[in-house]
Amino acid sequence: MTQPAAAFEQDVIALIQAEKQQAAVAVNAELRLLYWSAGQRIYEEILGRSRADYGKHVIAKLAERLTTQFSNGWSKVQLSYCVIFSEVFLISRLSTQCVDN
Repeated sequence: MTQPAAAFEQDVIALIQAEKQQAAVAVNAELRLLYWSAGQRIYEEILGRSRADYGKHVIAKLAERLTTQFSNGWSKVQLSYCVIFSEVFLISRLSTQCVDN
């Protein structure tokens, strides 16, 4: 293989690797936003009803529906993690804002 051909191939390989990395970062950012948004919405529903039993029922029923519609990845445990994630992020953000002011 000639030197220009090898350099050309290496350039294309580097381009593909860089774009794949950027795509992975973008997908991860969107997934974090999705998990936070889902957790926040579930939290709002449960908080609005202010009943622990109701919250357990909501999460169990929603997990069942989401698993049926979207397959794996939306178990009761995962939805609970989404809720915790949304609470922690909100508390962390509020704490930072209070310190800055």
